[in-house]
Amino acid sequence: MRLLIALVGLLFGASALAQAADDAKVRDAIKSLVPNATIESIAPSVLPGFQEVIMGSQVIYVSSDGKYVISGAVFDVAKRANLTELRLAGVRKAQLDKIPQSRRLIFPAKSEKYTITVFTDIDCGYCRQFHAEIAKYNDLGITVDYLFFPRMGEGSKGWTEAEQVWCSKDRNDALTRAKAGQTLDAKTDCDNPVKDDFLAGQGVGVSGTPAIFSEDGTQLGGYLPPDAMLARLQQIEAQPE
Repeated sequence: MRLLIALVGLLFGASALAQAADDAKVRDAIKSLVPNATIESIAPSVLPGFQEVIMGSQVIYVSSDGKYVISGAVFDVAKRANLTELRLAGVRKAQLDKIPQSRRLIFPAKSEKYTITVFTDIDCGYCRQFHAEIAKYNDLGITVDYLFFPRMGEGSKGWTEAEQVWCSKDRNDALTRAKAGQTLDAKTDCDNPVKDDFLAGQGVGVSGTPAIFSEDGTQLGGYLPPDAMLARLQQIEAQPE
């Protein structure tokens, strides 16, 4: 028995050493291409001979010898599944789950079935169209958690408006009025999460608004009408794990 345990230990040790050697080659390869790259994790990939590398909101595949890099989606033909997107959804979920309720502007459903996280810019047209139908989403059992993502960045009109919304006594009402084009007179010097929201959006790959995510981290895209949103959420829920 002791001999068997020793052999297993040696095998696991050898495997760990081999993985460490592969990791080093992969890191060197990435750094040679992108010197300032931030690598979150390296793990064996479903592709034989390749390692899966997570960098921010991106998944790439690097050969274990560091010679080749694949940037793109990997599909499981039998399961008809986009494995890269499924992996990214998990990464996004982990990042979004770190954002506390106290930092979210929530429009709750009367009888909640689903919750979506929406990165919004007060002035974008589709964001306004989405919010104009907020009651319909809620009536369908969809709770909407808003986070701010002023597309033009810090110092922009949208950034100031987001701060004004957060600094208002009734934030939900202020957001509704701002998205209807009304001017707010609230201050902007309160402790607000606009910058943290913006950075969080960049961290999960937001490039346009509205950027909408389901609870499992799946990016639902941009604006979807209420009925289409419900159908998409039901489709995700019905997918086999």
